[in-house]
Amino acid sequence: MSGHNKWSTIKHTKGKNDAARGKVFTKLGKVITVAVKAGGADPDMNPSLRDAIAKAKAANMPNDNIERSIKRASGEGNAENYESITYEGYGIGGSAVIIETLTDNKNRTAGEVRHIFDKAGGSLGTTGSVSFMFERKGVIAVEKSDKFDEDTLFEWVLEAGADDMLTSEEGYEIFCDPSNFTIVKEYLENKGIEFASADVDFVPNNYISLPEDKLASFERMIERFEDNDDVQNVYHNVENI
Repeated sequence: MSGHNKWSTIKHTKGKNDAARGKVFTKLGKVITVAVKAGGADPDMNPSLRDAIAKAKAANMPNDNIERSIKRASGEGNAENYESITYEGYGIGGSAVIIETLTDNKNRTAGEVRHIFDKAGGSLGTTGSVSFMFERKGVIAVEKSDKFDEDTLFEWVLEAGADDMLTSEEGYEIFCDPSNFTIVKEYLENKGIEFASADVDFVPNNYISLPEDKLASFERMIERFEDNDDVQNVYHNVENI
């Protein structure tokens, strides 16, 4: 997503009310569960779990919630088995949308995703129908700070092996190859950098702008996806949102 979209998403997440934050914590609990089941309960030995915990803490998920999710997934309690499924589709005005989900019932999730697309005048596509319009990249967002300046951060970014850094009013976006994501992230962490977010995202190769009458409908569609319990991430190529 563009810098504007990335920072808008971060602000939107931080501004959620208690009920909405509870949904976010539930989704993050799923990510932790999947990471533990795949690589064990020790974050020092499981980079995926370490990343999941960092993401949860960035969203202000309480430590008790994090520890409970780890214990459930490692056998101290019942834990569901979640499947990762990515959906692609078209929104209003020819927009492209990618939906990442974690679900214990793929038939339910597929039906709900299709319904949201249909209700907003879009359509669920097949695998590969829009993903060619995006590139998979590690994206790390860093807020501006008096602890470092732009030149110093950019020097660290290059030393870490990242590809690029964009500066905006809100802060900095650092881009890297997905295979280097953990290395870049850990290098910057060792420099004392705190992240507003850090994920491997689908970044559009090009963006489109929607007219106001279509933009409102598109925004409602994105909100419905984000409110769905099975949806983890939503990516799109609409610039003016």
